[in-house]
Amino acid sequence: MSFAWPVFLWGLLLVPAAGVLYLLAQRRRKRHAVRFTNLELLANLVPRTPGWRRHLPPMLLLMALSALLLGLARPQATVLVPRDEANVILVMDVSGSMEATDVSPNRLAAAQEAAGAFLDRLPDDLRVGLVTFSEREQVLSPPTADHAVVSDALGSLQAGGGTAMGDGLLRATEISQLDVGRGNEADARGSGGNGQGVPAAVVLLSDGANTDGETRPEEAAGRAQSLGVPVYTVALGTEEGTVEGPSGQEVPVPPDQETLRLVASETGGEFFASATEADLVSVYRDLGSSLGFVEEEREVTAAFAGTGAALILAGGVLSTLWFGRLP
Repeated sequence: MSFAWPVFLWGLLLVPAAGVLYLLAQRRRKRHAVRFTNLELLANLVPRTPGWRRHLPPMLLLMALSALLLGLARPQATVLVPRDEANVILVMDVSGSMEATDVSPNRLAAAQEAAGAFLDRLPDDLRVGLVTFSEREQVLSPPTADHAVVSDALGSLQAGGGTAMGDGLLRATEISQLDVGRGNEADARGSGGNGQGVPAAVVLLSDGANTDGETRPEEAAGRAQSLGVPVYTVALGTEEGTVEGPSGQEVPVPPDQETLRLVASETGGEFFASATEADLVSVYRDLGSSLGFVEEEREVTAAFAGTGAALILAGGVLSTLWFGRLP
C-alpha cells in the first residue's frame, strides 16, 4: 500500500498520545474513588463494575482516529481489475500423442478440462480464440467474447496425426492481431497487441516435438516477438508417455520442453511443465487470472473513512447503551 499524501501519517502520533491521556484520566479517576472511604456504601451504590466494557468505546474511538488519519493520507492499494480489452488465443496440440494416458484420463481430456478452467477465470468481455494443430493448423474460433463458442469447440477436439507446432503458433499469432471491430488484421509492430492498442497473448499447449508443417516453432516465435505478443507455453506429459504405433508397438512421446521453453523465453512469456491433470488445471487457472486481469493502483480513502465513521458510531452506541452517555 502507498500513500498520495504521506505527510499526514505523522498524525498517527496523536493516537498513542490520546491513549496516554486516557490512561492518565483513568488513574486520576481511581485516586478520586479512594477518597470515598465508606466502602460498604460504595459497594451498594455500584453493585457491578463495568470491567472491560468501560474501555471498549474509547478503544473504538482510538481505532476510528487511526482509520481517519490514514484516510487523510489518501491510501492507494494495488488491486486486480478485469481487462477492458484483450485477445487471448489458445493453441491446442491435437496430434496422435495426445491419446497417451500418462496424464489421466488421457492428455487430450486433461487439456480440455484445463482449458475450461481457463475460460472460467477470464472476464466475460475478454476475447478468446482457439487454434488447434496436428499435421496442419486449424482455426476453430477467431477471437470472440462469446466464451461458449470456444467451450463448444474445445469439446469437439479429437486427437490424431503429426505435430505442426510451428504452423499452429504462427496462425495463432496472426489472429491475435485481429481487429474484431473491423474484421481485419491490424499491423501491430511494437505495440504488444493489435493496431488499436488492444493487448494480445498466446497460450500454447503441446506434448511433443514439431514433426510436420512448414514453419519451425523458433520462426513462429520470432514472428510473435516482432509483434510484441508473449507466448505462454505448457509442456504436457511425462518422459514415460507412450502411444500405440501402427504395428501395435509402444512409441515414446515425451514432451519437447526445450523448444517450448525457448519459445516462451524469446517472446517474453512463461514456460510451465505439467505432468498431471491437477498440475495442468492449476497452470491454466493461474494463467486465466494473470491474462484476464491487470494490476491497477486505486485510491481506497473511502474505505478508511467509512471504517472510521463506523467505529465512531459503534463506540457511541455502546457507550450510550451501557452507561447512558457518550464516551
